[in-house]
Amino acid sequence: MCAVAASGAVALTLAGAGTASAGTGPSPAPAARPLASAEPSEAGNPLTARAQAAGVCSDAYQIGTTSYAYRGTETIASVKQFYSPQCDENYGYVWVWKSFLDKNIDFDLQVGVWSYDREALLGARYEFATHNQEFWGNGADTVDDCTSGDGALTVAGEQGTYAARTSKRC
Repeated sequence: MCAVAASGAVALTLAGAGTASAGTGPSPAPAARPLASAEPSEAGNPLTARAQAAGVCSDAYQIGTTSYAYRGTETIASVKQFYSPQCDENYGYVWVWKSFLDKNIDFDLQVGVWSYDREALLGARYEFATHNQEFWGNGADTVDDCTSGDGALTVAGEQGTYAARTSKRC
């Protein structure tokens, strides 16, 4: 269940990027945590319509740290990485903060999983001239790789990219 994404290169300027090792392999599955709704949230909910459109498996849960993208001193987005034991895939996740969305600025966004082993962004999805808040990458077959969740926002007329990458997971 992978949606086809437009391709394009985006230069990354990392803010809050970490390379700390967080252990080996995915975190153990959390205790049964029934998701009560399909409402999107900053924490990431694999049951939302946007997650399902990206093919995210319903058992996906966050692994590693949350990282943040900054526009100057303003925090504009959270970036996370998720893992699904059922589908054996990783997913990138970006949540754009309401304070940024309230400015009514068009932005382009990319989200995916950075593979350190392949030196590539996998499972990438792109949206252009958007005002959405929740973004999921496609499933990435990177469970055996060292990875990070990766997200970047680009604002028309502004130099650079506002990006973040989560902690490195091996």
